Amino acid sequence: MPKRIFYLIPCVLFFAMAVIQACKKSSANGVALEKLPEKVSYNFDIRPILSDNCYACHGPDANKREAGLRLDIEAEAYKALAEHPSAHALVPGKPEQSQAFLRISTKDTTLLMPPAGSNLKLTSHQIKLIEKWIKQGAKYESHWAFTVPVKSQLPEVENKKWSKNQIDDFVLAKLEQTGIEPNEQADKERLLKRLSFDLTGLPPSLKMMDSFLADTSDHAYEKVVDELLALPSYGEKMALHWLDVARFADSHGFQDDSYRTQWPWRDWVIHAFNNNLPYDKFITWQLAGDLMPNATKEQLLATGFNRNHKITEEGGVVQEEYRVMYVTDRTNTVSKALMGVTMECANCHDHKYDPFSQKEYFQLFSFFNNVKEVGIESVVGGPETYAKKPLMEISDKDIQEVLTFVNKQDTSRLIVSVMGDLDTLRKTYVLDRGVYDAPKDEVQPGTPKSILPFDKKYTQNRLGLAQWMFDKKNPLTSRVYVNRIWQEFFGKGLVKTSGDFGMQGELPSHPALLDWLSVDFMEHGWDIKRLVKQIVTSATYRQSTVATPEKLATDPENVLLARGPRQRLPAEFVRDMVLESSGLLVKTIGGPSVKPYQPEGLWEGASSGRGILSIYKQDHNEKLYRRGMYTLIKRTVPPPSMIIFDASNRDQCEIKRTSTNTPLQALVMMNDPTVLEASRVLAAKLLKENTQPEDQITKAFRMIVCRKPSQKELTLLHTYYKGQLQTLQKKSAQELLAVGEYPIPTDLDTITLAAMMQVVNTIYNLEEAIAKS
Repeated sequence: MPKRIFYLIPCVLFFAMAVIQACKKSSANGVALEKLPEKVSYNFDIRPILSDNCYACHGPDANKREAGLRLDIEAEAYKALAEHPSAHALVPGKPEQSQAFLRISTKDTTLLMPPAGSNLKLTSHQIKLIEKWIKQGAKYESHWAFTVPVKSQLPEVENKKWSKNQIDDFVLAKLEQTGIEPNEQADKERLLKRLSFDLTGLPPSLKMMDSFLADTSDHAYEKVVDELLALPSYGEKMALHWLDVARFADSHGFQDDSYRTQWPWRDWVIHAFNNNLPYDKFITWQLAGDLMPNATKEQLLATGFNRNHKITEEGGVVQEEYRVMYVTDRTNTVSKALMGVTMECANCHDHKYDPFSQKEYFQLFSFFNNVKEVGIESVVGGPETYAKKPLMEISDKDIQEVLTFVNKQDTSRLIVSVMGDLDTLRKTYVLDRGVYDAPKDEVQPGTPKSILPFDKKYTQNRLGLAQWMFDKKNPLTSRVYVNRIWQEFFGKGLVKTSGDFGMQGELPSHPALLDWLSVDFMEHGWDIKRLVKQIVTSATYRQSTVATPEKLATDPENVLLARGPRQRLPAEFVRDMVLESSGLLVKTIGGPSVKPYQPEGLWEGASSGRGILSIYKQDHNEKLYRRGMYTLIKRTVPPPSMIIFDASNRDQCEIKRTSTNTPLQALVMMNDPTVLEASRVLAAKLLKENTQPEDQITKAFRMIVCRKPSQKELTLLHTYYKGQLQTLQKKSAQELLAVGEYPIPTDLDTITLAAMMQVVNTIYNLEEAIAKS
């Protein structure tokens, strides 16, 4: 045998083994796709294929249906084809007689489905799945999200010592099935940081860190969980996501985008979370607090949820066109926020993928079509305005009764937009293509039958709709909220598409766990704090975020939950971290929104020149140091430093923020006045302690990153500090220290302060500083 061939043989064998290993390390989903399941599930294997590739032409939308064939309903798929009565799309047990299978597997491109022009093509694996499903009887199932959740028995696991609660049993069972080990618990410093930001949106104090690190008892972790849940900042943290969902802002939107006084509703949300208002009451009050028997002013205030949408102030608009637009917004928001479905797709026609007709859309629309809305909003205010009709007047006399939780700093009289219905019902019609002046058939209030028919025992108003939402047979309400709470802590829900539980949404990664938690949530009185505590005390949540090469190859998106959650902080919490760690944060709860530092000219460049929001007038003193959630949001020009970190502009209901990484974010952390000012203030505090520079840098690192620096990190930062002392000039140091309005101490050396400020700013710029890990 030639030497060259002799040497090539082991190379070829090594290459082959590497390929085999690479295949083994493909994603868990990828592995599943290569092997056909023993029992093919319609919901989890077949429906996603049909929905993605077939429903556009053979689904719920009757206007777009081709050849009279409908594949989303069992009876329709089984019956004789309209164009070929002797043939059937599906023949249970006989793929060779099923025209649907023959058309997806044919080599004749003129007959192949999906057609060439659709840019869709089934993989060989998908074709084999459909073939096996037909052989097994082609049984249809109700869409998983539209079936009532069932609390299944806890699965058996081998590593019983790992589990902290029931959540872990479901997660571990799946990991053991795939042969993956869960991570060890994260170290105490990183775990406390994760927990503190997740429960309060703020970093832990040094006192809390030291106390937790020193506590070696078995209940140390649960004690700190309870401590954080009891803080007022818990309500602020939990409220932030709901403000995105409810599209809360401080301006009306559209061209003039003038000011609205809606902040008391925002403060009510904080108050509701801090008081652990059960989720059923939390939603019922917001949907229909004005319709409650003997409604309190607090319940009336809660209905501001329905009035957070954009409002036009232009004088030449068609009033009915915009009124319909507002009702449409409420309908779309409720369907996405509370039901987790894309009902807006049925505004103009039957939904193309989900079993929602246009008629059902306008039946839901009807619940919100009876609001007292008269006239248009004017900049100077008029006798009849959308924003103030109906209105809720909050006076000093009402404060103790209504807003005891609000630190009222505005005036003695506020106008807040809330709900109020007409005395006589406004008729609702299906609108042709959703156009406001093209009414067709009249409809009565109702809900999609595929989810849960509207029971006659419920009144046909918003209160009845709220009762329908919390009917124990409603399959969506609990699932959707549990999934969204899970998303808050893990970065994504058990259903990744948290705003779409329909046919085009992703399947749950752990369906049994989602259903178990959903039923458990209902059984325990819709208790939000209890649900939160369940999640954060689980071993699943406490895991280290370390991702080994094997786990990254097998499960790059952490679908199987074999490691802890790691994400960048939301925009508001980046600001909060900077202010809190520097000692600048003013922890007042609630009150009118504030206007911190912002580049000049942004509002003026996008304004009609009318109203109090036409020119940005920066606030001063304590208002510069409020939490990010209190920053005034003008819809057309949202706060730039927060938008760069993916904050919502609150134009519409936002279930999950996008997450981007751009150089602009680094520039914010380097140059934003708030960050530079905080760097100076913290540096001054450290220098006044008269300790060694290494100790000062260590303390700054702990306050910002929430852990002790390694020796290498400390050496690098100390070296940088000494370098700054040598290279900084007095003039440049003075310019650097002049950023921000907080007083500059006169008893510290300018160069020394500027050098330490640069070190602190460098720590703020660490990726770990703005991430929970």
